[in-house]
Amino acid sequence: MRTVLRRPDFRLLFGALVASMAAESILLLALAIWVKDLTGSDGLAGATIFAIVAPMVLAPLVGWAVDRYPRRPLFVAANLATAALLTPLFTISDSGDVWLVYVVAALYGLSYLTVSALLSGLIRQLVPGELLADANGALQTVRQALRLVGPLAGAALYAAVGGWLLAALAMTGFGTAAAVVALLRVPETPPAGADLRWPAELGAGLRHLVGEPALRRALLGYGLGSLVMGFTESLIFAYVDQGLRRDAAFVGVLVAVQGVGGLVGGLLSADLVRRAGEVGVLAAGVMLFGPAALALAYPRLWLGVAALLLAGLSLPLIMVGLNTLIQRRTPAGLLGRVAAASEAVVSGPQAVSIGGGALLVGVFDYRLLFVLVGVATTAAGAFLWRGRRLSAPVPSPRAQGRNGKSGRPGRDGHSSRERVRARLPRARAPERGPVVSSRDPRGAA
Repeated sequence: MRTVLRRPDFRLLFGALVASMAAESILLLALAIWVKDLTGSDGLAGATIFAIVAPMVLAPLVGWAVDRYPRRPLFVAANLATAALLTPLFTISDSGDVWLVYVVAALYGLSYLTVSALLSGLIRQLVPGELLADANGALQTVRQALRLVGPLAGAALYAAVGGWLLAALAMTGFGTAAAVVALLRVPETPPAGADLRWPAELGAGLRHLVGEPALRRALLGYGLGSLVMGFTESLIFAYVDQGLRRDAAFVGVLVAVQGVGGLVGGLLSADLVRRAGEVGVLAAGVMLFGPAALALAYPRLWLGVAALLLAGLSLPLIMVGLNTLIQRRTPAGLLGRVAAASEAVVSGPQAVSIGGGALLVGVFDYRLLFVLVGVATTAAGAFLWRGRRLSAPVPSPRAQGRNGKSGRPGRDGHSSRERVRARLPRARAPERGPVVSSRDPRGAA
């Protein structure tokens, strides 16, 4: 991580992302708490996250735009637009204004999808292939560290002052990110696929995901797990309200606990990618979430703390494994569409499950639903673990230096090692392997 942070260009991007992630960490949970206070409904509070995820249906169009236009100016514009779209939050006063929260959440989801697709390409352009896991791990470490203070600060400020101050702070964070990235100088690559028809360009990202064996298995296993993972967005409010008998703002405390585990996972993720490969780390992260969900079915605070530490540990492993796999297995000119399509493949089922969870939590006991999440994600994790050999462990920069080989990308964005590998006949990797008995997919935003 120190190696990648010595690079001035990445350090500038890193500072911008710290500002935007800080804004996100204090805002997102507060929106759900705001809806809970206005309506008194656990389901409507969880539906706030559904509104954020719903714009993923536009992923092909967003990915096409990201690949057709220069990434740095588009990143700046997206952050400025995000700051502007928060202004309606200043007008909310009672339950009749809840629809405004949902509109803002949906627009933020569209912005988040755009920025995520842009970020994959920017990192790929700024960082050599052998340091991609370190770059992704550094960002996930900061994201998880912010969980220690962001949600607690957001919940405390909301309880003391109200939502307007959170909106103002978030706008400041996104504006700062735009200003810092505007200083970055990135060599832009010309858009790919100009000779294709417009529908073919839109579907190119999804076709790449389907055609690449490691990406196909990673997204299939992770997407199947996401069909139930979204339940937890509503279940956590029921767990705090009905199980622990505490106010909705206590969710911020639990999210901060989850951040402790996430901080550890972020620090370990790059080293684990070098040892187990991207699919193996994705599988390990998914594996850890299953027992965490099962533990939350028994409402005891000490057990809930342990479960959320475990869930927090899983999230950066999942995201670093998946993001690094996408960046290493995708041509530079296609990366925006592939990143956006992968978000849709995972977040589409998750959006359905968030909406389903918001309905089911009012019908079934939340403890039964936590058991369902644990069992289903364990099965999805086992499926991923069987395909862990589809991605080999990533050599460390030190090992490459000792061997006298450079991992710096060439003009096509690939290292010399990757270009040589691409010329060799590709044998299909074996999918046999021991089945691990527990596992789990993606955490929510």
